[in-house]
Order: sequence, then C-alpha cells, then structure tokens
Amino acid sequence: MSTEIEKPEAKTPDAETPDAVTKDAVTKDEVVVEDAEGVDEDLEAADDEADDLDEAAPADKSATGVGQGAAAVVSAGLGIVALTGSWVGTIASARSSLVGQLETSSTASVAQQVEAVYGDSWHATALVGGAFALLALLVGAFVLARPAFGAPGRVVQAPWIKSVAWAGVALGVLGLLLAVAKYLDLFMGLPSTS
Repeated sequence: MSTEIEKPEAKTPDAETPDAVTKDAVTKDEVVVEDAEGVDEDLEAADDEADDLDEAAPADKSATGVGQGAAAVVSAGLGIVALTGSWVGTIASARSSLVGQLETSSTASVAQQVEAVYGDSWHATALVGGAFALLALLVGAFVLARPAFGAPGRVVQAPWIKSVAWAGVALGVLGLLLAVAKYLDLFMGLPSTS
C-alpha cells in the first residue's frame, strides 16, 4: 500500500500571468473609476434637479392658496361683523347721538328730538354695518374671481377656500340688505311720536 498523497502541482508563474493579473487589475480599476465618474455625474444631475426644485418652490408655495384662504376667512369674518355689529358702529352711534343732543334745542318737537338723538345714531350704525358688509362682499368676490386672473393651471383653489369665500359673500349680501333696510327705516324703524 502506498500512502502517497498526491499533491497538486504548484503552478509556476508564467511570464504572461503577471501581465494578465496587472491587466485585470487595471481593467478593474478603470471600471471603478468609470463607475465613480458615473456616480459623480448622477450626483451632479441630482443637484441640478434639486436646484430646479428650489427655484420652483416659491411658485409652489404661492399656489397653495394661503393668501386666498386668509382672504376668504377675512371675508367671512367681516360678514359676521356686519351682521352682529362692531365697536366702530357703537362709537359712530354714540357720537351721532351726542351730536343730536347738542344740536337739538329744548323747544324742538318730540319727533325732531327723537329723530336727532336716536334716528341719526341708528342710521350711523346702519352705515357702518353696510360698510363692513360691502367690504366682506368685495373680498369674498375677489377670492372667488382670483383663479381667473392667475397663471393658467398654476392656481388651484382648495374646496374649503371656495366654501368660506362663498360664506363671506352670502354674509356680505345679507348684511348689506339689512343695513339698507335699517337706514331706510324698513327694519325696526323709529316709533311714531304722534
């Protein structure tokens, strides 16, 4: 029995083997360099796209309708103020009442005194309420008409903006009608003094 183990023959380096290894190494290095250059180009392209997005970002922010939404809320708020009254209306009414008291003589008839003291202050309140209603109507109409005057396809109103703007317009119209009715004494006119 022979106990010889066959050993694999050791390969002796040929003259071509180191060149082949070097050639393969150079080829791999070139592939790595080419891949790195491709990555650099991809990074530059991504940076360019990011710069383009940064430049387009302000236009996108304005297209979100923040200003239109705020104007719609202001319109609705002005409409509510027109219906419920305001500090400005109270001051105008008190001033008108004071002026009426100062200008009315003690010898004036009751009808003249009531008109000067109470009627003029009632009309001043109606004028201030009408001014708030008209402002609410105009701001709401502006918000609703705004997309028609913007860049085509850029300004898209959110549904809630339209809803709130329509509410402002409706409150403005209602407030304007009530103000006109109060001013013309069609709504809660002065009592008869006869």
